[in-house]
Amino acid sequence: MDLKGKRVILGSNSPRRRELLAGLNIDFEVDTKNDFNECFSPDTPYDEVPRLMSVGKSHGFHRPLAGNEILITADTMVILPPSDGRPGEILGKPKDREDAIRMLRDLSGREHHVTTAVTLRTASSEETFTDTTEVWFKDLTDEEITYYVDTCRPFDKAGAYAIQEWIGHAGITRIDGSYFNVVGFPIQKVYEALLKML
Repeated sequence: MDLKGKRVILGSNSPRRRELLAGLNIDFEVDTKNDFNECFSPDTPYDEVPRLMSVGKSHGFHRPLAGNEILITADTMVILPPSDGRPGEILGKPKDREDAIRMLRDLSGREHHVTTAVTLRTASSEETFTDTTEVWFKDLTDEEITYYVDTCRPFDKAGAYAIQEWIGHAGITRIDGSYFNVVGFPIQKVYEALLKML
């Protein structure tokens, strides 16, 4: 991909996002220095939160962008939609082992949504888009849940799981939408957005 003299900066520590962006065969650097406080009002509609976080990370970047730079920030959230009288819930990164087990029990046998918001910003323009994938887990046994949590320790992952790990191979029965979005980066849409900016 010809960057036409542009420098791409990925404002994310995620190794999965780095790997997916590298798959586009472009040169980029990682710079995660940021002063954005990742918090939001409890009355914010849950499906708007990823966009707020992605834009916040972009504008919280630690310095002004040069004229030839493109900054990419993103935020991925696992969302349990309202069901059986229960309200929708955002499943962030688990606090500990017990929290991870609780999240996976909540996901077991149900559909959930994985939404990623991505912001591409230059010194003079900005675009944010979101992508949502629907994911279905089979009914997970407690043995399967504890095996996964104790083996893979998914404490840095929203919803306490990674689709590319054991739990995805053994427990996910269906997805509707982008697989790479569930990994954490809807890379095909990122590619199209970069083409427009170039």
